[in-house]
Amino acid sequence: MQGTFHWLRVQAFCYATEDETRVREALEGLLGGCGFETTATEGEHGNRIVLMEVVLKKQREFDAVFGSLRPVIPELIGGISDRVDGDCVFRTRLDKQELVRGRCVIAHHGDVVSVTGKAVSHPARKEIAETNLVAYLEGLQSS
Repeated sequence: MQGTFHWLRVQAFCYATEDETRVREALEGLLGGCGFETTATEGEHGNRIVLMEVVLKKQREFDAVFGSLRPVIPELIGGISDRVDGDCVFRTRLDKQELVRGRCVIAHHGDVVSVTGKAVSHPARKEIAETNLVAYLEGLQSS
């Protein structure tokens, strides 16, 4: 069976004004048990920023993440041509604050959990990647 992605990266920044435990728990819920790494850094004004990130490489891990995205699958399918670029890279952004509240919402602003993945496509063409991703998402939606 052909996989859906070569890799999938999930990434969020947690700022000093946010509750790191709540952001961490929201990310753990989205990842369905897949762990992630944290890296602490400092902002321009000395404020603490924590990067939470994981790169997934197994189909069951992709399924866990996209299983968490079921509420927004129709929106992902409807905008698939805007979410896949010419290099077959899929991108979406989830509202981080809504995710902390337990709701999955596509974001149109900067405070996000980003989901980026290199879609499997043979040959590597945007249209084939889009078709493969739509089939995958529809399969998740109906299961």
